[in-house]
Amino acid sequence: MEKNLNIGIVGTGAIGRTHIERINRKLQGAKVTACADANLDFCRSVAEKYGLKVYENGEDMIADDKINAVIVTTLDAFHEEYVLAAIKAGKFVFCEKPLAPEAQACRRIAEAEIAARRQLVQVGFMRRYDPGYRQLKALIESGEYGSPLMLHCAHRNPDAPGFTTDMPVENSMIHEIDVLRWLIGENYISAEVVFPKTTKYAQGALKDPQIMYLTTESGIRIDVESFVNCRYGYDIKCEVVCEEGSLNLPEPANAMVRSKASRMTPICRDWSERFIEAYNVEFQEWINSCRAGVVNGPSAWDGYLGQVAAKAASKARDTQTRIAIKTEPTPDFYKK
Repeated sequence: MEKNLNIGIVGTGAIGRTHIERINRKLQGAKVTACADANLDFCRSVAEKYGLKVYENGEDMIADDKINAVIVTTLDAFHEEYVLAAIKAGKFVFCEKPLAPEAQACRRIAEAEIAARRQLVQVGFMRRYDPGYRQLKALIESGEYGSPLMLHCAHRNPDAPGFTTDMPVENSMIHEIDVLRWLIGENYISAEVVFPKTTKYAQGALKDPQIMYLTTESGIRIDVESFVNCRYGYDIKCEVVCEEGSLNLPEPANAMVRSKASRMTPICRDWSERFIEAYNVEFQEWINSCRAGVVNGPSAWDGYLGQVAAKAASKARDTQTRIAIKTEPTPDFYKK
């Protein structure tokens, strides 16, 4: 494709607007030219700001021949219908995580893609594009440090107004569920979620922090701490303990400050600061792959497997038991 990719975005909320800014002002090879949103008045205000064409419904926008690719950033419950519409139209579609709230909805998307006989869907698991996680993957795959045995991870937010006990697994730790499977190249066979002592900053009946335990096919044990009211900042940690070495996710490159008889290295305040480079790389690579006529990022099958594991972990949390995770063999369609 010689000309810019014309992208239509469904969902003009906060994350949608940051993607418009990113693509139209920072990246190369594509422009967001159209938008749709259930809140039509707000959609019009966004369109006016960025010079976009407004569509009264997402399906009409997706079907327009002038649109080459689609980004879906609506509420989770509406992901399936717009992704399926893009598949029907034969257009590349980037869907923010989760691909759909239920595993079976993700499976329906994968089946529709397989029936269309062309891979078109990419899921927004942006941690795979973070330079630190990519360094970890390269070190693991080098084999220099032996096989991974354990992973110790943390996902901390300074606060999370409105969070409930059922949200940390599928709204926060879903990122770990995907990126750790990608890092070590294995599916999960079981999940557990336990509740440590709850912080005084937890609102209402929220149990915070929570710890998720995952076991992989070869027996690697993983613990992921979710602490959404840690107060001190946005902090992501990952240690991979191997047979002959320990590999740690690098800290963001923030300058050390010397002031008032102390040394201080600032910590990111939220996800948008911590992963801004990952988002930029993610979308530039997606644009490049669309222009080349392929999908190279997290697939619809990755989205399906992520939801299978997340639902098992949610059930483990609710029942306070260990839950088996049953995964199916990857279809040949998704093997690269």
